[in-house]
Amino acid sequence: MKDNNRKKSKLVGLGLDNSDGHKRITQSDRFSIVGGSEETHSSLTETAIKTFEKLDKKGKTLDTVEKDELNDIIQDSIN
Repeated sequence: MKDNNRKKSKLVGLGLDNSDGHKRITQSDRFSIVGGSEETHSSLTETAIKTFEKLDKKGKTLDTVEKDELNDIIQDSIN
C-alpha cells in the first residue's frame, strides 16, 4: 500500500558566493534555491527549471529517475 502522506522529493540548490548581504530564496513545489550572488542564484534557478522541463519531457520525476540519469540531465541543463 502506498503511503499517501509521503512527501515528494525536492531538488535543493545552494549558492555560497554571496558578498552583497542580500538573502535570496526561490522556492517551488519541486525545488528550492538558497543564497548565492545574483548571478549564481539566477543560474541555479534556471538550471533547476531546465532540469524539470527535461524530466517532464521524459515523463519522470525525482522519485523515478535514476541518479546517474539525473546527474546527466542536470549537467546538460547548466548554462
